[in-house]
Amino acid sequence: MSKQVEKQLIVFDFDWSLADQDSDRWIFEVLAPEIRRKIKNKSSEYYWTDLVAEGLRELHEQGGTREEIEGALRIMPFHPAMIRGVKTLKAAEKPQTTFLCLSSANSVFISTILESKGLQDLFTEIVTNPAEWDPSGLLKLRRHVDPNGPQHNCPVNCSVNICKGEELDAFLKRQDTVYDRIIYVGDGSNDFCPVLRLRSQDMVLCRRYRGLEHRIAEEGERAGLKCQVRYWAGAWEVEEIFKQLPGVVESGQRATPYVRDANDPAFVWQEPGPLKAYNVGIVNHTVESLYEAD
Repeated sequence: MSKQVEKQLIVFDFDWSLADQDSDRWIFEVLAPEIRRKIKNKSSEYYWTDLVAEGLRELHEQGGTREEIEGALRIMPFHPAMIRGVKTLKAAEKPQTTFLCLSSANSVFISTILESKGLQDLFTEIVTNPAEWDPSGLLKLRRHVDPNGPQHNCPVNCSVNICKGEELDAFLKRQDTVYDRIIYVGDGSNDFCPVLRLRSQDMVLCRRYRGLEHRIAEEGERAGLKCQVRYWAGAWEVEEIFKQLPGVVESGQRATPYVRDANDPAFVWQEPGPLKAYNVGIVNHTVESLYEAD
């Protein structure tokens, strides 16, 4: 019998992982499509966070307001199953669960959306690009890693604004806690680095048809990926996986023995399927999204 899970850490990317959209792109698609087009056209020449900061300045110059931005964020797609899943897991009697957010979005977007969903107290820490409103109503955004200061030394090409692998290591050091299980929920190529830091008893919940799936398929074995891999396309599947985790006891339930079965689908490697177009809600995604994912 394997060790009982007493403490676990759930790490979420935000865009397309916890939320069902990309907050940076969503704002401009809702409020200023012409700025969205400019950002897309420049995305191969400039760093993404800098482009979003420039877009926010232009939106402000055009008369875009804080109220409009916050309103657009509150209506951004966010699946009810994901809300149920994380709330149930956080409230469970066992194990003791800590939530961490590692994101390439920004602090204002994330906090506004979380508050609108009643999830403002979900995360112990949110590590992301800092943003703040100035008195004129401009949302000022900057990189998490200051371009004028020391840069991260990511060996697997994390984006310049944040190395999520280094941030995960730093969080674990700050917490000074040994977690029996770490689960990372992500979708983008920038999530590959922290996933490589996971152990054999840990798990990545990888969203299908996006950058992380591509990198796991192409680089995972060569890079020494150790953790178990589960694939999902819809938030209801994440909720389902959370409910099936060995050792989780919801309020009023008896504990399920933590017996690790080599044939249990929760713990076996699942080979990714072919990359293809698919539909989720009103948004159509193609293989192009692999290269736009954070």
